[in-house]
Amino acid sequence: MKILSVVGARPQFVKLAPVADAIAAAGHEHVIVHTGQHYDPLLSDVFFDDLGIPAPDVHLGVGSGGHGQQTGAILAALDDVLLAHAPDWVLVYGDTNSTLAAAIAAVKLHLPLAHLEAGLRSFNRAMPEEHNRVLTDHAADLLLAPTEVALGHLREEGLGERTVVVGDVMTDVLYRTRGTAEPEPGAEGAIVATIHRAENTDDPVRLASIVSELQRLGRPVLLLVHPRLRAKADAAGIELGAGALEPRDPLAYPALVATVAASQGVVTDSGGLQKEAFLLRVPCTTVRTETEWTETVDLGWNLLVEPGGIAAAASRPRPAATDATPYGTGDAAERTVAALVRAR
Repeated sequence: MKILSVVGARPQFVKLAPVADAIAAAGHEHVIVHTGQHYDPLLSDVFFDDLGIPAPDVHLGVGSGGHGQQTGAILAALDDVLLAHAPDWVLVYGDTNSTLAAAIAAVKLHLPLAHLEAGLRSFNRAMPEEHNRVLTDHAADLLLAPTEVALGHLREEGLGERTVVVGDVMTDVLYRTRGTAEPEPGAEGAIVATIHRAENTDDPVRLASIVSELQRLGRPVLLLVHPRLRAKADAAGIELGAGALEPRDPLAYPALVATVAASQGVVTDSGGLQKEAFLLRVPCTTVRTETEWTETVDLGWNLLVEPGGIAAAASRPRPAATDATPYGTGDAAERTVAALVRAR
């Protein structure tokens, strides 16, 4: 069986790592297509190196651009690639522009399409990611859901018969990565922060409020500066290095896991980091009005806040211990490959 994976952004590279291993272990052919959606080496190449992912077979080199421009460029470039390789499955990951473009390309060419991390919903239609994931789910032939909550969403949309709950491959990666790197200097007892979503960075007043709160926290804040945050802060004249803030470059995934594990807490607007914090049992404060990972909130390890509520949430008492495993036990990649085999 030939599986063609399409990835283009940091969270997808992390998810790809255990899947690539599981495909190889099962003896199937695997073609990796990197769209180039994330073109900064700190958000792209380093993940292939640090997670031991095979080098991409195809690199489209699309780069940055508006949502329509980027999605269209990937879509246009994929036709020849898919026709040349004629895979048994096109496997797409998550909810980026690369995901949607690959989904459209596959169904237009009548190639079987599987969506890993299917069924997540924020119910916020202002999020580009929400449209990407919903449209991809409805196009896909096989929906690989990470949780029972995701399965419930898909059933409500009439997609339950196409769905298999496989667990979350991010759990696989975190479990096998934990303990393989050293944390960033100063991580012990600090807050780890990431802010990059458009709703938090594109409004200078909102961004200034978030940064000001982080600067006033009563412990060091290691701010992992995404290129988008840097550009928006510079354009608005917002200083990222004042007060409690200690700007750092984005980390390789093993170092990120080690740094979060050593920290006192996380402040983020990232979907993946909310879940990683939960798996490491580190309290998380999410600067959003909703989350796809509702289990982290229901179990008390994640609080959703608006600017103005960050300081109180980040200094709250440690949540009650839990041994819940809503994201699986570390075998999601093997279950994903098995599901592809059965559905073929």
